Amino acid sequence: MISATAKYALRAIVFLGGSDNGFISRDEIADSTFVPSEYLAKVLYELEVAGIVESRRGRGGGYRLSQPAEEITTLDVVLSVDEIPRITECPLGFVDHIELCPMHKLLDETSRLVEETLSATTIADLCSDGKRPRSCDFPRIRPGGQI
Repeated sequence: MISATAKYALRAIVFLGGSDNGFISRDEIADSTFVPSEYLAKVLYELEVAGIVESRRGRGGGYRLSQPAEEITTLDVVLSVDEIPRITECPLGFVDHIELCPMHKLLDETSRLVEETLSATTIADLCSDGKRPRSCDFPRIRPGGQI
């Protein structure tokens, strides 16, 4: 439904949303969210351009949310790095629709519901106590079974 880039962005933002608002290094974010560090650099750049995170260079630097987690929707995060595909033509190949065909309606409604759900959910909603993301309330197991 959403791209790997959008999933990585959400992981990073939820992690930052559960932090103490201090700056966190890219490597710490990458290690904690299992996002490759070099790819995370690209994602964090896009999030910074969108105004969702801010960065500081040098010692004590890193990244943090640029606004409270309660003010950032998951849709904001997803749209900062990607788009949610909308149906622009009939999936059955018909070019002479006066109304949307049933399949077209279904797919378009699905995209609309995804956008609506993401826009109604803030980053704060994804954090259980403002410190740890709900999605990380289980032991940290890396791919390959290593803790």
